[in-house]
Amino acid sequence: QIIKKMKTLTQEMKDMIATQQCFIGTVDADGYPNVAPKRSTRVLSDESLIFSEGTGGATYENIKRGSKVSVAVVNRDILDGYRFVGDAILHESGDLYEQSAAMSVKMGMPKPRAVVVINIKEIHTLKPGPLAGKKIE
Repeated sequence: QIIKKMKTLTQEMKDMIATQQCFIGTVDADGYPNVAPKRSTRVLSDESLIFSEGTGGATYENIKRGSKVSVAVVNRDILDGYRFVGDAILHESGDLYEQSAAMSVKMGMPKPRAVVVINIKEIHTLKPGPLAGKKIE
């Protein structure tokens, strides 16, 4: 079995995630795409992102079913951005869930149905030009 090494976020990527809106992409069992803004998206570690899943809608159902996840973030002011692709893990209880739920409530959001951790497997640039969409090694 081949084990894929997770990709590491740079400080520039972390700063963009912290200051710009992230959009989460998933697919359902029939391959139908879903894209949703998740304002709670943030960096969990150098190799993972986390967000609170509050609605329990398509994103939640797709991840529950095993969908891979794509996260896009762009800064239109500097014409730069990234796409992070990875595996998602739902946490509906436990320490990580409780810590994230407390943060959501503190920020004025309802307690989430789950928190989602995305282990990053690929990073792509979304900077305009000939490298747009290309995987960053």
